[in-house]
Amino acid sequence: MTNTPDLFIRAEHADLMKKLSEWDIAYHQNDAPIVDDATYDAARRRAEEIEAEYPELAQNGASSRVGAAVATKFKSHAHSVPMLSISDVFDEKEVADWFEKLSDKNVFIELKVDGVSYSARYENGVFVRGLTRGSGALGEDITENLRTIADIPQRLSGDFPDVIEIRGEVYMSRADFIALNTAAAERGDKVFANPRNAAAGSLRQLNPAVTATRRLSAFGYTYGELSSRDWATQSEFFDRLESWGFKTTRQWARHANDMDGIQQTYNDIMMMRADIPFDIDGLVIKVNNVDLQEKMGARANSPRWEVAYKFPAARAITALNAITIQVGRTGVLTPVAELEPINIGGVLVSRATLHNADEITRLNVHVGDRVTVQRAGDVIPQIVDVAESSGGAPFEFPTTCPVCGAAVVQEAGAVARRCINTLGCPAQRIGELEHFVSRKGFDIEGLGTKQLEQFIEREWIESPADIFTLIARHGDKIKRLDGFGDKSVANLNDAIERARDIPLHRFIYAIGVPEVGQATAKILANAFGTLDAVRTAPVWKLKQIDGIGDVMAEEISSFMSDAHNIDVLDALLAQARVQDAEQIAAPTDGKLVGKKIVLTGTLSKYTRDAAKEILERMGAKVQSSVSAKTDIVLAGSDAGSKLAKAESLGITIWGEDDFERETAAA
Repeated sequence: MTNTPDLFIRAEHADLMKKLSEWDIAYHQNDAPIVDDATYDAARRRAEEIEAEYPELAQNGASSRVGAAVATKFKSHAHSVPMLSISDVFDEKEVADWFEKLSDKNVFIELKVDGVSYSARYENGVFVRGLTRGSGALGEDITENLRTIADIPQRLSGDFPDVIEIRGEVYMSRADFIALNTAAAERGDKVFANPRNAAAGSLRQLNPAVTATRRLSAFGYTYGELSSRDWATQSEFFDRLESWGFKTTRQWARHANDMDGIQQTYNDIMMMRADIPFDIDGLVIKVNNVDLQEKMGARANSPRWEVAYKFPAARAITALNAITIQVGRTGVLTPVAELEPINIGGVLVSRATLHNADEITRLNVHVGDRVTVQRAGDVIPQIVDVAESSGGAPFEFPTTCPVCGAAVVQEAGAVARRCINTLGCPAQRIGELEHFVSRKGFDIEGLGTKQLEQFIEREWIESPADIFTLIARHGDKIKRLDGFGDKSVANLNDAIERARDIPLHRFIYAIGVPEVGQATAKILANAFGTLDAVRTAPVWKLKQIDGIGDVMAEEISSFMSDAHNIDVLDALLAQARVQDAEQIAAPTDGKLVGKKIVLTGTLSKYTRDAAKEILERMGAKVQSSVSAKTDIVLAGSDAGSKLAKAESLGITIWGEDDFERETAAA
């Protein structure tokens, strides 16, 4: 009895077929895939599972699809023998299920080249027509484009059938792909995501002269129509191909007679994949005996005598050529693996993160190792493990910043290592300057991220002090920049001039001392009164201040004593005027002294900063998170999880009216 699909199954199948059709057109016609291989394969397999259970859905379903309809910009031509695709298998069990059904266990294993399929027809040894796979029944006529590829002979040599269609793969080597993209980027032209896209885009040019400028290569691996055959096996057919003038993947091909041999080949090729100079995405396993191939025949869209054993879409093994260090905007040093380029999930990957020094130790990774690299979705590629160790020397994490040469520090209990030269390190420049000019820092209106990036790119601003001479040095040139004019430059100059005078606590905050936020900056200003006193304060004295912990004290002292920072601060103080702090004694009595208070939500009459300042002036300690030790939560409108947590812990909740009443009475 045949199963009848219900409405939900029909809807799921229709949705899958709609997606597969869109994805096929993007891949085969437009040379611009919109999903990765793993997503496509999963959708196709699900559609085929549905069709296996409900055969009535198989007509025009995934089980019968090959490629996509030919594009209208090319003439079409019928394949004399259908040009089918190959069934994919994804694990050892699926291969074994196919292998166990074979009456002849001798198989020939080839590379599955990640390129563009072609069919080249020869009559009396002369190349007469070239087609793409197209729909499998109709292909696009790319004869003149194939003529530009040296690996596809215009005339066969040796002995050959009167009529034969050679089928194979056009591809671009990784080296040629990188050279193509590099040249395109220098010209400001489009760059390709991977060699397969580059090969497809090059092969399907309407002007063959464009194709001729691209370094395309080709392999032959099977045949379509032919008038006679004198080979008995697939391996013998490779002999014929090479005698006729075609290149093959023979040097990587293997014979196998059991699953152990197949799996060993799979593992070996996975290990050497990065050394193969072109992209592959798996192996093709074929019954070696050609008579048996013909006897086994084909399904609607694929031969029964071969399968494609696909590599994992999101993982690959490649060589680790070097480890370099990137310095981020906050000064954190991140080790980066420089890899032998490898195609993972449709993207050519040449770099992966190693996160931090601890991760390098955990992986026990060395330059020269073969490593397993993972890329899932938009996640930055990362090294998962070491597939084969080189036995090289351990990597030594730098103790000085590779960008500016300043010392590298690691906070107690922290994993990250960071360049101490917050003010002067070029790698940290944009982040530090954004912080410097922010409202809570020097508050320079009109000098946002976009403007800073423009000035930094032109090397007009390299350190905070340069801001105060910017207009004098480059005012006329700034007026000619996009978004600027006489009035905007004058307004920016006024904002810079107003910022020259700044209270001590805002200056301390603005210069970006690690671990020092607004509250700590106020504590330091109140405790020391002058900038000189803060800059020269010894660690022991910093530790004595309530609210300054041991780690923070060490950070402040290291920052102020670093030679690079001293130079930058001295230059800045030649331009800015720092106002000494009023020595306000902290209250010793009152209802709010020592109370731990958390602010959440939006107050109608006060900014968060204003409410915080009132509370701190009355001796309260304003904190950022709610805990069992919190005394009060001041909740405005739209208060969220902090309010809910406070309620669950039984903490006193204030509204804005409570805040005004209690602070007025305190």
